[in-house]
Amino acid sequence: MNLFSDIRARVLDGLTQMVAAGELPSGLDFGNVTVEPPRDAAHGDMATNAAMVLAKPAGMKPRDIAEKLAARLTDDRITSAEVAGPGFLNLRLAPAVWHQVVASALQSGADFGRSDAGAREKVNVEFVSANPTGPMHVGHVRGAVFGDALASLLDFAGFDVTREYYINDGGAQVDVLARSAYERYREANGLEPKIAEGLYPGDYLIPVGEALKAKYGTSLIDKPEQDWLVEIREFATEAMMDMIRQDLAMLGVTMDVYSSEKALYGTGKIEAAIARLEAAGLIYTGTLEPPKGKLPEDWEAREQVLFRSTEFGDDQDRPIQKSDGSWTYFAPDIAYHFDKVERGFDQLIDVLGADHGGYVKRLQAVVKALSNGRVPLDAKLVQLVKLFKNGEPFKMSKRAGTFVTLRDVVDEAGPDVTRFIMLTRKNDAALDFDFAKVLEQSKDNPVWYVQYANARVNSVLRRAAEMGVDTSDAALARADLARLGHEAELDLARKVAEWPRLVEHAARAHEPHRVAFFLYDIASALHSLWNRGNDEVTLRFVQDGDKDTTAAKIALVRAVGVVISSGLGILGVNPVEEMR
Repeated sequence: MNLFSDIRARVLDGLTQMVAAGELPSGLDFGNVTVEPPRDAAHGDMATNAAMVLAKPAGMKPRDIAEKLAARLTDDRITSAEVAGPGFLNLRLAPAVWHQVVASALQSGADFGRSDAGAREKVNVEFVSANPTGPMHVGHVRGAVFGDALASLLDFAGFDVTREYYINDGGAQVDVLARSAYERYREANGLEPKIAEGLYPGDYLIPVGEALKAKYGTSLIDKPEQDWLVEIREFATEAMMDMIRQDLAMLGVTMDVYSSEKALYGTGKIEAAIARLEAAGLIYTGTLEPPKGKLPEDWEAREQVLFRSTEFGDDQDRPIQKSDGSWTYFAPDIAYHFDKVERGFDQLIDVLGADHGGYVKRLQAVVKALSNGRVPLDAKLVQLVKLFKNGEPFKMSKRAGTFVTLRDVVDEAGPDVTRFIMLTRKNDAALDFDFAKVLEQSKDNPVWYVQYANARVNSVLRRAAEMGVDTSDAALARADLARLGHEAELDLARKVAEWPRLVEHAARAHEPHRVAFFLYDIASALHSLWNRGNDEVTLRFVQDGDKDTTAAKIALVRAVGVVISSGLGILGVNPVEEMR
């Protein structure tokens, strides 16, 4: 049940009646008509912009439209429709509507708020895609959590979602990995490792060296690089990917697809993607303008094979092949995104680190070109995470050699806390992660505050069951919800009603942080009503000696629990039933 969609349908029906009666011209587009919560709750339960968005195309004054529409809207659900300001229409709903929302949440259970808004459109969410050269660091944590929560949100909203990891195993960095692993292999054989500048110094490669010794013994010692580079590169890359999969599992992240950059080379896939662009007249040989500002010392004007990226909104055309005939790093990315287009996805989402901001336009340009504008690419940039403890920058063990690992963070804070906190800011805003604050029990800690609300729901259910109330969802849905008459109780039911709308809007915007924000808000509303019960006996959830009223109040509390559990599920956080 999406009450906002239901009331919007009622508004559209009223507008259709006005067209039939000649009060509005025919042919108007109602697509921009919305029904939303008003900015000020004192103005009503919902507000529609219908008169405002239709006034200009209809050639009428907004208030004239609003007054005629208001006369057609009141019914057993909408008790009043009041014109405000230049033409907004504020709606007030009968208490029975909010009672029905509570019953609907209980009847739907975990599916309350789930929708078919996505119409099973195929969406590819590519995220993490860390270089397979070591364990994931704290920056990858945020991208992993964001991407996974976004995928869950889209699935909940009715999209057909694929989680994908792109393995960057085709570049020079995996050769560096192989050379670094070889030194650890020498070390495993009792030799002094030569960790030259540019190699990976982290001790995470020590087990890889030992595994290489177990497989090859001393057979590769003192062999020239060309004899072992390919084998050790593949061995070490797979070892790193096993480590990355374990890291992701610690966060509860499971990928549907792992795609390899290396698999694009020598298979004709890069050439096929470039040929598609060439056939469209988007590839040419030319010389780029010199970069703005101070020129790098090694810059020189030279002819290159270029993609006409500027035709699709990019700042400049982009090289895909160097003057020596080798591919640029952009070429395999073109082939990879062409592969995603060819797999039939309706939308592509790339979750990238903040340092990839300058790369977005060229990716969007090439996807638009390869799909003839059919497939949109939304690139979500994830900003940095700063670690603190008690307000001071926090330095943890760095077994990676150069950075704080995902495992360090999860071991310190736990996966549930880590995931929730990573979603308490919009993805493109910097995030401070203070280990002391995220573990404290206070209202200022959103994880604890939401989990405490869920624990309170379960506590109340247990108390009601002890007094003989049937607390099953089916029984509570049949309770006499008309006993919920206090405005504070109806306000909490109004909050429950916002959940299905929030899901759809957050999914469309690709913003899972909205779920975290909403959970904090509904938890705050529950805590507020609980606290009011300390002073007002009639607001207490358990009414001694009155099972019927208790059942109605428990139904409302349980409806809140349904929303919190579903929301935490989208975020990948396990709900806590009892606080210790």
